[in-house]
Amino acid sequence: MSKEKPSENFDALWSYCSSNSRVIPQDWDGLYKMLADRRQKPSGGWEPPLPLILAAWYETTTLQKQLRFKEHVQWADEHNQLDQIGEYLRTLPEEQWYHFGEL
Repeated sequence: MSKEKPSENFDALWSYCSSNSRVIPQDWDGLYKMLADRRQKPSGGWEPPLPLILAAWYETTTLQKQLRFKEHVQWADEHNQLDQIGEYLRTLPEEQWYHFGEL
């Protein structure tokens, strides 16, 4: 008999992602590419919005980065990917996260 592990929920996962002064995973783009149903809008923007990396990295605050990452976790929740994304994020070693004070 195999035991089903409990499903992830957004509040528990976000609490984990923001605990210990965590801001974003260092491979934020890798997480973004895991999100289902990403699409480019006719306006040229993306849904969900792209990670704040490359040129945007230097134009945005640490809090803006964290809020955009939160949008990505919410997207995963809305697209039935929370278990998959949660498993990925919860297995990242602490040194693979950016923390407040490091950015």
